[in-house]
Amino acid sequence: MTKEEETRSLPITKQMVWKAYQKVKSNQGSAGVDQVSLKGFQEDLEKNLYKIWNRLRSGSYFPPPVKEVEIPKRDGRKRKLGIPTVSDRIAQQVVKNYLEPRLEKVFHDNSYGYRPLKRAHQAIEAVRKNVRNYSWVLDMDIKSFFDEVDHALLMKALDRHVEEKWVRMYVKRWLEMPVEEKTGHLRRREGRGTPQGGVVSPLLANLFLHYVLDQWLSNYYPGISFVRYADDVIIHCRSEAEAKYILEAVKSRLQACNLRLHEGKTKIVYCQDYRREKKHYRKKFDFLGFSFRPRSMKSKRGGGGMFLGYDCAVSIESRKKILAEIRAMRFHRWSTATMEDLAYLLNPKLRGWVNYYGKYGRDALSRVFRVFHNRLVKWVLNRYKSLKGSIKRAYAYLKQVQKGNPIFYHWKKGFTYL
Repeated sequence: MTKEEETRSLPITKQMVWKAYQKVKSNQGSAGVDQVSLKGFQEDLEKNLYKIWNRLRSGSYFPPPVKEVEIPKRDGRKRKLGIPTVSDRIAQQVVKNYLEPRLEKVFHDNSYGYRPLKRAHQAIEAVRKNVRNYSWVLDMDIKSFFDEVDHALLMKALDRHVEEKWVRMYVKRWLEMPVEEKTGHLRRREGRGTPQGGVVSPLLANLFLHYVLDQWLSNYYPGISFVRYADDVIIHCRSEAEAKYILEAVKSRLQACNLRLHEGKTKIVYCQDYRREKKHYRKKFDFLGFSFRPRSMKSKRGGGGMFLGYDCAVSIESRKKILAEIRAMRFHRWSTATMEDLAYLLNPKLRGWVNYYGKYGRDALSRVFRVFHNRLVKWVLNRYKSLKGSIKRAYAYLKQVQKGNPIFYHWKKGFTYL
């Protein structure tokens, strides 16, 4: 540490700012209200990082407003995100890096969202395990969670673990920073909400829900299991009566913490399989892009017969989203491109779909890749005049390529469907 660093008041080093910048750089992201992109920020990198360090270190850093953008939700509505400036993302990352190891020691094992060394597949695997042991699921949706987080309660939770006044000061400033709407109007926060899109927001949200739900459930209902991924919560119960009782208890708990359930999206589900009696009850729920429901499964024992299990595969909504992406790319019109060009451009998407949705119930992706192959056949017909007009020969050509040179990522992973 330099002599200049030692004379300043707050324990924020240039190395902390540099480490935060590296993380923000790896995550990319768009420009905020100042219209400065990551590339633009890097044009005078040393000066810009020094400015962040100098202001953070002296306690004079005040975050600019966040830029409000809208992205479509599955139900057709819009989700509002708050995009901080590149500089502010770095400043938030400094504080997040400082706080996260401390709070990680507190968080519950059943909390998976936005945590180091925790992944969505781990949360899904935990639900898969739990539905084998519990017949009922309480599928909860907290309404407008990031818009409703109570600042006073969040700061109270933070005070339990953070003695440093400068950390609490900066967190308070980030909670209170205004939102710049598309019209340019600045909307002030009225003691609630944290921008969904901010770097430090997920960590603060996990801290808030740790006390609102995780610790509360563990203390008062130790006999049940639950899985939480950010504000998506699955609670496993032994009976319908228990599920209804806990649902009412959770409603009261959330109300006491100034939150509420989305009544239309919160539901009780019966996890029917071959061991459980038939009931005329809702039997399906979605979680992290997968649908859990009764499914015909092949036994791994004996002769490998079929039985009714309860497991997951890519959800209809996720499949529709993938199909929309395939159609929007319109790669069948890239008649001047080679197949190597197509593979180079499309494999990142294919890799993401296969590695995430192909983890469980991989056969449910068959429709996705049939549509993909239909588009690929159209490309072959547009690309090669000798095959033009013959869909059958175009399919035969693709099968030959697939066998000799599986150039597309899903072919290498066994997703053929030709």
